[in-house]
Amino acid sequence: MPEATFKHIVRVAGTDLNGNLKLQYGLLRIKGVGYQLATYVVRVLGLSPSLRVGYLSDSDVKNIESVLANPLNYGIPPWALNRRKDYASGNDLHFIGADLMYVAREDIEREKRIKSWRGIRHALGLKVRGQRTHTTGRLGPTLGVSKKK
Repeated sequence: MPEATFKHIVRVAGTDLNGNLKLQYGLLRIKGVGYQLATYVVRVLGLSPSLRVGYLSDSDVKNIESVLANPLNYGIPPWALNRRKDYASGNDLHFIGADLMYVAREDIEREKRIKSWRGIRHALGLKVRGQRTHTTGRLGPTLGVSKKK
């Protein structure tokens, strides 16, 4: 390909991607896109995995964004999505970028509002997923052992 078509920074789905990265690894830089989904996107669109992100045409970028917006419409299986059976709608969805952070924050706020165990742990700033707290996760100044003079 001619050097003139190479772009050092490509904007895909609201994220600036390094043009020197291979396509699959470049898509991994988008928040909410993992290796499995990136592989599916490349296969569905028929792009070469060894293609560098900087050589993508504008139409390829639009196609990638449309697949990321509606992956189920392109034959990507539901188990590859990051939001199975959404709480509000009951549909299988996939969120990327700022939408993903917003939805995660809303889930935590909902847990706090209904005062579930997880919500209480979040509100208190404690560990949520059953980890031990006897020795780890301590906040504040370090106490340790002090030696008498």
